[in-house]
Amino acid sequence: MATPWPMQGRVVVVTGATSGIGLETARGLAARGAHTVLVGRGTERTQALAEELRRVTGNPAVDAVGVTDLALRASWAQLSDDLLRRYPEVHVLINNAGAYFARREVTADGLERTLALNVLTPLALTTMLADRLRSSAPSRVINVSSAAHGGNVVDLDDLQAEHNFSGFRCYGRSKLELILLTRELARRLAGTGVTVNVLHPGFIRSGFGQNNGGWTAFGIRLASLMAAKSAKTGALTPLRLACDSDVARVTGEYFVDGKVVDGSVASRDLQMARRLYEACLPLLQLPALPDPPEAPPAPPRVVTVPFPAPM
Repeated sequence: MATPWPMQGRVVVVTGATSGIGLETARGLAARGAHTVLVGRGTERTQALAEELRRVTGNPAVDAVGVTDLALRASWAQLSDDLLRRYPEVHVLINNAGAYFARREVTADGLERTLALNVLTPLALTTMLADRLRSSAPSRVINVSSAAHGGNVVDLDDLQAEHNFSGFRCYGRSKLELILLTRELARRLAGTGVTVNVLHPGFIRSGFGQNNGGWTAFGIRLASLMAAKSAKTGALTPLRLACDSDVARVTGEYFVDGKVVDGSVASRDLQMARRLYEACLPLLQLPALPDPPEAPPAPPRVVTVPFPAPM
């Protein structure tokens, strides 16, 4: 049985916290007494939701940080600077923000938007907050991926899908890349007191895909009404990874339904994880986290279950 990790006074940052899984995760954290920091698009909306959570949970320690566009380098810098200025300690970083784009879009930084938001943003925030997470240890980084990673491979020669764009393939590939980078970050942060894990929340009813409009949005909405689980259910695994002490020493793993699973074969390629990390550094325009001279012994794993089919 899971053992609660005392959350009172622990600072937890949740990106994409204004809807869906992110909002339900933030709600659960606030209810458990965590100092919950909501990061969302639009200052007024994020502040309104923080106010609502304070009222509903009775926890006054719910803050809001609004950003303009989390896929931009300027937003990474603004957000990390704001968090470092406001919070002497950061105990949990939940990189939940992500999206599906049916058409290829390029940000003001010249980055393909799926890669920028789903892959580079969590990598950038983890890198920028790494020293604060280390000094606050024990601390945790939790990335939200998807079973949609299955069946995909990384194309280092076309990371930004300039030559062969497909919305669903690009989305699935981004989720594979996030799993690989989670494993590489866990390796680089091993022995610092910071764990890094990644999860699939399930097929969840949320605003996923609605940014595309038209038939794409309609089809995703119809499918979610027929087969998807609630956002509250989707928040169970990120809440476990944030709050349970029995996963305190687990790092570099992929979780589904609260348990470790292997993920696809491609998602376990640690050599590719290193190559991908190195390929992302010029796009981040940030220094690399230190490469440990020797990998420490792997921590004990929790229950392993078969890898599920993509949903």
